[in-house]
Amino acid sequence: MPIVKANGVDLYYEEAGPSRAPVVVFAHSVGCSLDIWDAQFAALSERYRCIRYDARGHGRSASVDQPTTMADLATDLAGLFDALGIDSAHIAGLSIGGMTAQAFTLAHPDRARSLILVATTAEFPTPEFWQNRSDTVRRDGMASVVEQLLPRWFTPAFMAREPAVIDAYRQRFNATDPVGYGRCCEAIGSFDLRREVGAIKAPTLIIVGDQDPATPPAMAEYLREQIAGSEMVVVSGAAHIISVEKPEAVTAQLAAFLARHEPDAPEGAFARGLVTRASVLGDAYVQRALERAGAFAMPWQDFLTRHAWHDVWTDPTLPRKTRSLLTLAMMIALHREEEFKIHLRPALNNGVSLEELRAMVMQTGIYAGIPAGNAAMRWIREELADEIAAYEKTQG
Repeated sequence: MPIVKANGVDLYYEEAGPSRAPVVVFAHSVGCSLDIWDAQFAALSERYRCIRYDARGHGRSASVDQPTTMADLATDLAGLFDALGIDSAHIAGLSIGGMTAQAFTLAHPDRARSLILVATTAEFPTPEFWQNRSDTVRRDGMASVVEQLLPRWFTPAFMAREPAVIDAYRQRFNATDPVGYGRCCEAIGSFDLRREVGAIKAPTLIIVGDQDPATPPAMAEYLREQIAGSEMVVVSGAAHIISVEKPEAVTAQLAAFLARHEPDAPEGAFARGLVTRASVLGDAYVQRALERAGAFAMPWQDFLTRHAWHDVWTDPTLPRKTRSLLTLAMMIALHREEEFKIHLRPALNNGVSLEELRAMVMQTGIYAGIPAGNAAMRWIREELADEIAAYEKTQG
């Protein structure tokens, strides 16, 4: 079992991917384990050296019964870097993992190549709430609070659709050491980087679910305002453990962001464009396009991948959500049904809501013509029938 001594704590970790590739480190949320990153770890390890670990008191890492702060958890992470010979890395953290990533970056700015802050915040009130949570689980056990937490982690729709997944998270939470969990709760209670977070200079992507009751979009927006140059994506239909509830959307955003911030990667513009293209349109679609190209059409695939998907879509000047809306609007105006439908579902993964999609069609219809808008509404209903049916139920 891969265990390293980091800051005096035995930490369990897993590693995959090319040993000389840029490093991506994943930090999980409180009460969970490294498993929350299953989808992203598997997808990104094809191109990056991916490392995920169980925080102290969680999963297969050691529990430490002593006062714990976020600075301690950040020092654990620095110890993991040292033990694995990592000079610097991209760091993706969810909830307390994102708090740890912020504290680590402020303490070691030269070691964070970039930050992906998922469902997290710069401050999580109040100390009394978190001390009470710690006291409760120490006294009554983990099962005493789990049913309060699951509806905050996942949306009702996901809980109804994936009962086996929910039960697995219930069991994993109940198996967590109450002492280790309680100490991490206390670290959250004392965490407040609102005055310091603006000093973060690393390229930063912020991802949040639109239905997250634990760290709602307003908390993510505060991070975006404070961290200069940061990007923010709001994913529709997701609560707190967004990497599990919306794995494709989170993976796509991570892959695109990382590709934009590894400009010197040896694979070149085609490979980086291919990563972006697959992160937007999906691996299966891109693979089919390449397989169908053959020797005759492969130069065209190379051309559009380099120029459309590397030069344009990989450019961080415009957020992916904006690029999706622009692309769809142009396809409506040009009456390009096939291309419109290709980009429709990826637009949702890039954070476009159904309401925003409708507003874009209405504006495009005014400037490009009512028949174009009518066609777009028909194409959307054909492609997103399930999503629209679910939306209409919520509207009564």
